[in-house]
Amino acid sequence: MGTSTQPTNDYTRVVLVTGAAQGIGRAIALRLAADGLDVALDDLENNIDSLKDVAQEVERLGRKAVVITSDVTKEKEVEEMVEATVSALGRLDVMVANAGVGSGVNSVMDAKIEDWEKCWDVNIKGVLFSYKYAARQMVKQGSGGRIIGASSVCGVRGFAGVGAYCVSKAAVRSLTQTTALELREFGITVNAYAPGVIESSMTATEADKEHGPGFGIKRLLKFGDEFRTGQPADVAAVASFLASPDAHFVTGQTISVNDGVYLS
Repeated sequence: MGTSTQPTNDYTRVVLVTGAAQGIGRAIALRLAADGLDVALDDLENNIDSLKDVAQEVERLGRKAVVITSDVTKEKEVEEMVEATVSALGRLDVMVANAGVGSGVNSVMDAKIEDWEKCWDVNIKGVLFSYKYAARQMVKQGSGGRIIGASSVCGVRGFAGVGAYCVSKAAVRSLTQTTALELREFGITVNAYAPGVIESSMTATEADKEHGPGFGIKRLLKFGDEFRTGQPADVAAVASFLASPDAHFVTGQTISVNDGVYLS
């Protein structure tokens, strides 16, 4: 039986991270910069100051950084985001489709489709567009690549009251599997990370002020107090592996990062 290995690169690998201004996206960008990649940092225009701060941190790690602002729900802007990355840094080897939003709390019986679609626009369409244009660029380069998406513990099982979000993150898991099968012939792996409760602005609630980070979300999802709240760096460590040459034999997977609160 033969073995599959990754060739030694004679170029600096480049990663594009969406939703890179804060939280998990910021942590992934800095971790991959520490791993030796040049980094394109993308987020919405109103987060440009935070993006510039992250860019300075990347540069202090000795890597190149470029700041891009786009709305991942708009296909043309995602196409231009990839083009801007290649124009500034020469290529694209790793795409981290991290940008995402929450959905609020409401039941299926009270669902307003326009509210659910706002969540799906970012969490599904944004990931699809990111996968699409990253894949096109990587296939054109002909040297393989890594595509990584943001799923969630809510994407591997359902939770009452957050249906819109659960549906969107389950879609990322399914899209990741489909895209992995389509791109394997090109040496491109496609995987996702599925965080549990991670301390960030997205998961913060009023109850956290009294009881500590993650308290409100853990109560909403009915997680016991024995399960820890993670840090963005915990997810970044998984992304680091999935982006690495060592992960060449891992594709179509959604990796849970949740302290064992749900075993998928």
